[in-house]
Amino acid sequence: MGEPILTTKEAQTLRYRRAKKFWRRKIFSIRAVKDTIFLSAGILSAGFGLESFLLPNNFIDGGVTGISLLLTELTKWKLPLFILIVNIPFIFLGFKQIGKWFGIKTVLAIIGLAACITFIHYPVITSDKLLVAVFGGFFVGAGIGLAVRGGGVLDGTEILAIYLSKKTSVSVGDIILVFNIFIFSVAAYVLSIEAALYSILAYFAASKTLDFLIEGIEEYTGVTIVSPKSEEIYKMVTEKLGRGITVYKGNSGFGKKGHTAETNILFTVVTRLEISRFRTEIEAIDPNAFVITHSIKETRGGMIKKRPLAH
Repeated sequence: MGEPILTTKEAQTLRYRRAKKFWRRKIFSIRAVKDTIFLSAGILSAGFGLESFLLPNNFIDGGVTGISLLLTELTKWKLPLFILIVNIPFIFLGFKQIGKWFGIKTVLAIIGLAACITFIHYPVITSDKLLVAVFGGFFVGAGIGLAVRGGGVLDGTEILAIYLSKKTSVSVGDIILVFNIFIFSVAAYVLSIEAALYSILAYFAASKTLDFLIEGIEEYTGVTIVSPKSEEIYKMVTEKLGRGITVYKGNSGFGKKGHTAETNILFTVVTRLEISRFRTEIEAIDPNAFVITHSIKETRGGMIKKRPLAH
């Protein structure tokens, strides 16, 4: 039997679906290549900061990386082993709180960092304490920031902070601050006060570099979307990503004569670890959508603290 004869409308619908499917594959393929580049660059940068600056001079950083460095100094075991072990509970949290693909990228990034430190032998650049603190922190922070841009993390501190902020009223920034105060207090006792102070300087250098690389994104990001395909984007946000969304009725103006047309304006809030995936989903639906993102320091209520991102 031959193929059924399609009407003109059915043929147009079929072509549209095929074109849309091809476009989605193209968008996600490009995103996968970009994520791979960001994660690889992040791994190499963090490995360079650790091996060439912090480790040879007995300095530590904040977060899970700092804990791993501290344990290495105490036990004389290899740093890659602690990077893998200490991050295990945070990886499970990442799978649960943010999503499967984020968890997979994080696993690959952390394994990649451990392998980088094990098999790539970076030269020791300097023993000047100030230079070690500044540039060691810079390269580690750059590595973590690039990994976030790639949709994963090299340090599980932020995952824990986001999880605890959903369970309490404490902000993500405050949780990370308390976490690092504890780490540097232990470092002052185990190493020396001087080493701890230089390590704090390295942490601040890493933190500022991280903020710069992720374009100043804070804990949460507000996203406003204007698109003729607002209904499709609305369904994607609520059904696929599991996020709450607000719809404003508005008018768009265009042309020299000031023509206006009714339109739906969408607004939602995501965490900075989710923004890469969110942008890709919007672009797959409407590459010409007008999207505005802006930093939000704190949120209360709503789906942002009730439902994890579902991929």
